Amino acid sequence: MVEDLNNRIDQSSAGKDHSFDASLAGASPQKRRTWAQTEGSPLPLGATWIAEEQTFNFAVYAEHAESVTLLLYSAYDLATPILRFQFDFVRNKSGRIWHCRLPLNEMRGARYYAYEVSGQVVSELHTFDPDKVLLDPYANCVFFPPDFDRKLAIAPGPNAGKAPLGVLTGHRVTFDWSGDVAPRPESEAIIYELHVKGFTRNRNSGVRPSRAGTYSGLVEKIPYLKELGITVVELMPVFQRDPQEADYWGYMPLNFFSPHAQYASTRDDDGQHLEFREMVKAFHQAGIAVVLDVVYNHTCEGDYRGPIYSFKGFGGAGYYMHSSDATSPYANYSGTGNTLNFSQPHVRKMVTDSLRYWKNEMHIDGFRFDLASVFSRNADGSLNWGDAPIFNEIAADPELGLLKLIAEPWDTGAYQLGRGFPGLTWLQWNARFRDDVRRFVKGDPGMIPHLMRRIYGSDDLFPDSRADAYHAYQTVNYVDSHDGFTLYDLVSYNQKNNWKNGHDNQDGMNENYSWNCGHEGNAGAPDSVLALRRKQVKNFCCLLLLSNGIPMFRAGDEFLNTQFGNNNPYNQDNEISWLDWSQLQANQDIFRFFKKMIAFRKSHPSLCRSRFWRDDVSWYGIGPTVDLSPDSRSLAFCVHGASQADDDIYVMINAYWHELQFQIQEGASKDWLRIVDTALPAPGDFSEFGSPLQQSTYQVAPRSIVVLVRVRTKARSVENSLPERNH
Repeated sequence: MVEDLNNRIDQSSAGKDHSFDASLAGASPQKRRTWAQTEGSPLPLGATWIAEEQTFNFAVYAEHAESVTLLLYSAYDLATPILRFQFDFVRNKSGRIWHCRLPLNEMRGARYYAYEVSGQVVSELHTFDPDKVLLDPYANCVFFPPDFDRKLAIAPGPNAGKAPLGVLTGHRVTFDWSGDVAPRPESEAIIYELHVKGFTRNRNSGVRPSRAGTYSGLVEKIPYLKELGITVVELMPVFQRDPQEADYWGYMPLNFFSPHAQYASTRDDDGQHLEFREMVKAFHQAGIAVVLDVVYNHTCEGDYRGPIYSFKGFGGAGYYMHSSDATSPYANYSGTGNTLNFSQPHVRKMVTDSLRYWKNEMHIDGFRFDLASVFSRNADGSLNWGDAPIFNEIAADPELGLLKLIAEPWDTGAYQLGRGFPGLTWLQWNARFRDDVRRFVKGDPGMIPHLMRRIYGSDDLFPDSRADAYHAYQTVNYVDSHDGFTLYDLVSYNQKNNWKNGHDNQDGMNENYSWNCGHEGNAGAPDSVLALRRKQVKNFCCLLLLSNGIPMFRAGDEFLNTQFGNNNPYNQDNEISWLDWSQLQANQDIFRFFKKMIAFRKSHPSLCRSRFWRDDVSWYGIGPTVDLSPDSRSLAFCVHGASQADDDIYVMINAYWHELQFQIQEGASKDWLRIVDTALPAPGDFSEFGSPLQQSTYQVAPRSIVVLVRVRTKARSVENSLPERNH
């Protein structure tokens, strides 16, 4: 028989004489239970282990609920609770939070917990359903029973034994973080976007089969990342999600506090925490920072037709934005069915609590926020351009304000790139860099003025005026990301090839600004086309790594990984999305070029600065002046490094389909060493120690980039100014 703990607690004091005994007046009073020990505490939210009391405190937000019941489960029966605690609003509710405190020795060995909630359904967003077993929004570990069934969370009726449960983990051994030091890369920051599973899931990844596609699998690849020169890994979403939803990318979160259990090599209840922490610590020991791509703008519960797992069951109206359309009551600025309501203080608190959890408990170094413009939306969906509360709350938090915060500064209905975004000190994904550089390399007309802006650091978007005072490093420059073509597909396909996604090729971006170099796809491509593609990839690499701002590229770009023209494989958990490591061996020349260019950038702090180049850059064309005409496809510039104790770097760029002769505008020819010529075959495309120039003109081949270096100080030898050789 399931016990009612309320009755047990009430009965424990029954029959006692509470009258005053004068004979005891001089005796030491018996230590009384505190109010929190008796009633529970409303903060912190979630299931919190209190070691000194050997108790768990449970607290959950449910503003409009009329009844809340805590359910505790053993490991042997996941359908019938071994204990039920019916919250009494007189004793176990403070404001809008229901809470209680249970001693461990009265929990009968419970391993899992959940809630039942009932309330009045007054709208499509008040989705109380007392039949549903509900996951705590603050659960930091989620367990899926063997009979877990997503369909039951959508259909009417109970889902007991087949619903996700929270795991009671706080009383277990904690992780040893001793010796962990968080890296803080600045001018040497190179962001590498990767998918935890896809990075090592392929059988040719070289990772032990038992660790393929896991957090531990990433640890085995750290030597590779070190060789490449990566200093920041940006992990695509690792929040726990519904394993029965077609969501390979991970952008449909179920919970904001728990790591995705299916990425762990162990199936222990809390094994993913240990494995995740070991991964982070190993990255830190290698000098690599860890940034999480986080999704706080929506959840996997979808619209009114979606499952009731957690937030909806505690009162959807308290978590999600309303729509004025009665037939579609959930506002959908995420494109996935629902949008979290950041005008609600408890929603903002949940997000900041989550960020602190990942920072303090998992030692994460920063966050990239998916569709971050949702943070700016008021309850009615309008944009708060000036003073959206959550940005101030994060900035004022001493633990969060110093982290690397990166925004995707748009959502489905807003575009706030640059100073339009309310997070004034945040870094931002610069989609203008992506599009302008793609169009220039493709050969579109009229792109020279735009290219100059992007190389300079996009000061048109991030002005460093007295009023704005942005930094050049706030632009995160990228040519491609998970969302779109891979770098190789960008030079191999004119059209997306998303048929396998199941949406009649209607999903994914249409404006890719790609060019297939004269042949669509890989099959049957002539050698001349394949050679041009390799050169174009190197051109993209150069422009990315020679621009002011922080560069980012996606995993596999460095060895021409392909997704066969699929620019939106969000549901492709297969060889389309998994990195094909056989391409690393087949394309060692491209890997070498990326590695050398990364090392070159890191050895020249002039390129990535806190501030814009200003007087330290001179702009040229093939002659002394820049040709800004629509038909121009050539540009040269010289970054002077004296102010940074660095060398001078001269770059000549030719996106034209004919050879152009550039006249070098600074110094004598003997002063310059050619480091890069993307038209030359490897290893000549990147010269280890530089090739001296014989004259002050240089024939830049069609669709090519040339990089020269002039050593400015006697103290810096040519060898020291260039990347180290492999020994």
